[in-house]
Amino acid sequence: MTELTKDLRPPSIETAAIEWRDGVPCSTRFDDVYFSRDDGLQEARHVFIGHNRLAERFASAPAGSSFVIAETGFGTGLNFLAAWQAWAVSNPSDSSCLHFVSVERYPLAREDLGQALALWPELGDYAAELLEHYPPPVQGAHRLVLAGGRIRLTLFFGDVLEAWRELDFQADAWFLDGFAPSRNPRMWDQAAITALRGHSGPGTTLATFTAVGEVRRLLVNAGFNMRKTQGFRRKLEMLAGELPKGPEMGAGENLRPPHSIAIIGAGVAGTLLARNLAERGLAVTLIDQASDAGMAASGNCQGALYVKLGVEFNDQAKLGLSSLLFSQRYYAQSGGHCWHPTGLVQLAYNDVEAGRQARFTARNDYPAAILRAVDAIEASRMAGVPLPNGGLWFPSSGWLEPGKLCRALIRHPRIQQCFGFDVHRLTPCNGKWHVAGNGEQDVVADRVVICAGHLSPKLIPLPNEFRFRTIRGQVSHLPETSLNNPSVVLCGPGYINPAHEGTALAGATFDLHDHSPMLSVDSHRENLSMLAAMVPGLLKGPAAAIDPAVLEGKVAFRCTTHDYQPVAGPLTDPSGRALEGIDLFTGLGSKGLTYAPLLAEYLADRITGQPRCLPASLARRVATQRCHKRIATASETIGA
Repeated sequence: MTELTKDLRPPSIETAAIEWRDGVPCSTRFDDVYFSRDDGLQEARHVFIGHNRLAERFASAPAGSSFVIAETGFGTGLNFLAAWQAWAVSNPSDSSCLHFVSVERYPLAREDLGQALALWPELGDYAAELLEHYPPPVQGAHRLVLAGGRIRLTLFFGDVLEAWRELDFQADAWFLDGFAPSRNPRMWDQAAITALRGHSGPGTTLATFTAVGEVRRLLVNAGFNMRKTQGFRRKLEMLAGELPKGPEMGAGENLRPPHSIAIIGAGVAGTLLARNLAERGLAVTLIDQASDAGMAASGNCQGALYVKLGVEFNDQAKLGLSSLLFSQRYYAQSGGHCWHPTGLVQLAYNDVEAGRQARFTARNDYPAAILRAVDAIEASRMAGVPLPNGGLWFPSSGWLEPGKLCRALIRHPRIQQCFGFDVHRLTPCNGKWHVAGNGEQDVVADRVVICAGHLSPKLIPLPNEFRFRTIRGQVSHLPETSLNNPSVVLCGPGYINPAHEGTALAGATFDLHDHSPMLSVDSHRENLSMLAAMVPGLLKGPAAAIDPAVLEGKVAFRCTTHDYQPVAGPLTDPSGRALEGIDLFTGLGSKGLTYAPLLAEYLADRITGQPRCLPASLARRVATQRCHKRIATASETIGA
């Protein structure tokens, strides 16, 4: 019994069709059960945990290490939860991490997943956390950070060959699951096995419930030493194997991360990265010329969490969506009192934007858990104030207190704070980076990351120019008494946040040619005019009734790139050669709160040699090489 694939618009992906037979979930597409009718959890332990020798391997994992399991077919997540439980029982060190990489072409809907996992009460706490973070059914890679960072799940919704082509990891162990080869041959064919081999190294083990001879031959041809062994209960046989080790080679060990790292810049990017690395066991020195974290562009009292998704679902839209979903999960988990999940309306504030949103909704199909179109009546009800236009409703967005968040993030015993340090030179010497200030003692580290926002270009130790731009932005602090306060974030050409502690933040200006750090009355006036045009009636009385000369606010300077996409990764020279031990993390523009959590996770993956959360196509999107100014060749110069 099979189904035809539905023709869905991006980014949605078709979910699994489930039928319950004798209390067990079955796929109507593949006419096969998701786990054993006898005892699915015991089967997972027998086939995958036992035959990959995970209990002994987990117990011997050194501090600061990571162990990587890869799986074909996430299904109900039962194998993942069994591995998570086994990892927890092994009592690993607090800085070691289990990475689990899995692909699923037809993900279960959240409700079906919850019903399936409810069959295993002993996994209840693990299942509850998985369900809390389980992503909506959209294509691509989803990184879930669980158990306080002790477990990292990279869940790829899509085709198995695309997953193994796009994801960067090396497995220590494989769970070859998925439905039976006779019912799902694409998961078990030559191309899939070849791709699997490319993500394996000496000592990588694998196990699978199947004992089909063709599968065994493909794995043997790929280099695995394979054996048939006893299956689970009524299933007489299964397969297990291992890639042979060469002389003096470990069992798929990851590259050791640096012992120490210096991060220059204590804004949202730098503090998120510092906390991420510290939780993975690295010693971090956080450097900033200010007296505390979150004092510059990240120092606003309020900041909206949103991204403007493109009409076409291209790589730019994919990066924006991935960043939005990850940041929403991150702040809900780790944002504490700094995170205010009020929801957000992206207003169709004029005819041009209304037309863009109409094309957007016609060409794309986003799950309602991410966003949906609302008319003016519904948008007004959500906002608690009359709105002349509808727009796009983002139920899981909201606003942050970014400065407070930055200062909370750096409270960690592995983060050394080095404030009031004005960096003026970075020098490599004897395999270390020396960070020199004006009169201060050098900070010496194995690796350095430049996260200094608009000041980053002057710190880059390369003579070539980069295509960065500095853009001034001013926000205005409006007294709560001066407006009809919305209960959600409203954004369009600018944004207004719900009032907090008597003040609502509105802005921000986009000043390409003004480089003054001082508050400007004209910029306040611009923000008031923007707000009056975007949401008429939000201000109590005309905008002119508010004296901009007495308003408070903040000026900050954003760093953006020529293509308005962020930069995160190794610093490269114009030829693309990476400089050893130095990374760049900047260019986040006005969307730093959205981009920074995912890109900090990606950079931490790279620095520690762990599986990368960004697929290859999106990693190229944020690579530093694209930001070098192109140098014309002699022939081009003559031709000009």
